[in-house]
Amino acid sequence: MGMNLKNFVGKRVHFIGAGGCSMSGLARLMQQLGMEVTGSDRTASHKTEALVQAGIPVQIGHEADLVRQANLVVYSAAIAPDNPERAAARELGIPQIERAELLGLLCREHVCPIGVSGTHGKTTVTAMIAQVMCENGLNPTVHVGGELDAIGGSTRLGGREYFLCEACEFNRTFLQFEPKIALILNIDEDHLDCYRDIDDIEAAFLQFARLVPHYGFVIGCGDDARVRHVLSQLSCRTRTYGIEPQNEIRAENLSYDEVGCACFTATLFGHPLCEVELKVAGEHNVKNALAAIALAEKLSMPMHAVAESLGRFAGAHRRFELTSVTDGVRVYQDYGHNPTEIKNALAIAKLQPHRELWSVWQPHTYSRTKTLFQGFVETFDPVDHLLITDICAARESDPGDISSEMLIAPIRARGVDVHYTPTFDDAEAYLRSHWQPGDLVVTHGCGDIDLLNEQISLHGNTKEVV
Repeated sequence: MGMNLKNFVGKRVHFIGAGGCSMSGLARLMQQLGMEVTGSDRTASHKTEALVQAGIPVQIGHEADLVRQANLVVYSAAIAPDNPERAAARELGIPQIERAELLGLLCREHVCPIGVSGTHGKTTVTAMIAQVMCENGLNPTVHVGGELDAIGGSTRLGGREYFLCEACEFNRTFLQFEPKIALILNIDEDHLDCYRDIDDIEAAFLQFARLVPHYGFVIGCGDDARVRHVLSQLSCRTRTYGIEPQNEIRAENLSYDEVGCACFTATLFGHPLCEVELKVAGEHNVKNALAAIALAEKLSMPMHAVAESLGRFAGAHRRFELTSVTDGVRVYQDYGHNPTEIKNALAIAKLQPHRELWSVWQPHTYSRTKTLFQGFVETFDPVDHLLITDICAARESDPGDISSEMLIAPIRARGVDVHYTPTFDDAEAYLRSHWQPGDLVVTHGCGDIDLLNEQISLHGNTKEVV
């Protein structure tokens, strides 16, 4: 692609779907790079409000006139070609690029782009790495798919050396990147609306890894057989990390405290690198920390300082995040939206002090709910009570052959107390009439279920979260 972002400094860049987590961050980043930024979105949200407060006008609703003064249009994967703003841009000859293409352009603006890929854990690992790099003087430009207190949001404008971002496999968008260093955290079934099967997903990750030049580096979790298979087919240098003995970077002397937070010795070929004590729980976060350590070691960062940064890492927002204590009930939110991610969150929840465990799940997209149906049915065995809301359609239209209600009977057959609560109001009403002090609630999903956590916090009898 011949497009150069420098050509748009001082010119207008319009974001369609500006309220998305990634899109809102990119809008802020373009503003910081000297562009006049505007946006639009279907609905108002705290992200669109934050953009307005930052001096980025955001129109609620899509209208053709919004792009007439634009020099470049950026759209998200959720925006269809017949969107009136995209259609107007085509008619007017205004160049338009998808979000991932913009990330690809940002890669080319930096000496060492670092892409964090994997079916699960991208946001947390990118956030860990961002904190480690920022606290140790590497001054990266960062784009992360969640909000991180250490960088004051989802983006950070740094120097021209390092660009750190998530590389998402949805619709193969990560193939727009040109990483010098790539991380592959895991390869699992997801986005089966875009891929034939798990082998097709693995093939896409291999394509992504092969974008790394021969002088670059690919870091992968050696506990994952498919990741190992990808690494075995590369000509560039590689490094494995994980808990199992075959890995080059390992967690040894691993132990957990009463709430699931780990301490361990990180080793390279059996030689100690640093001692790590994590504030985030779960075995998956041990692997996430090892991924960050593997990159830090590659960048020759001082290992004791890396360990100290990881010990301060408190997690990205919406990753098993405590949002309120209401009626004596601790309420968490978690972004997990496929079976593996939800199981990881529930494993952490089970370790927290509680009387009974509640899950409130908003399935995300009809295609994911349908293709991973049996996996979801088998996911919620650990909970005492499960509430399922209507499916968040996101970018999809209702095909008429899948619904949340269809999940109820097979989950109930496994002995789970499960109820269909279509709306967030329904879910909140059911919770408040049935929960008891000492219970624990986790909401799951990557749609707008965080709004349920917000309304629970707003509707009284809520203690400050400390």
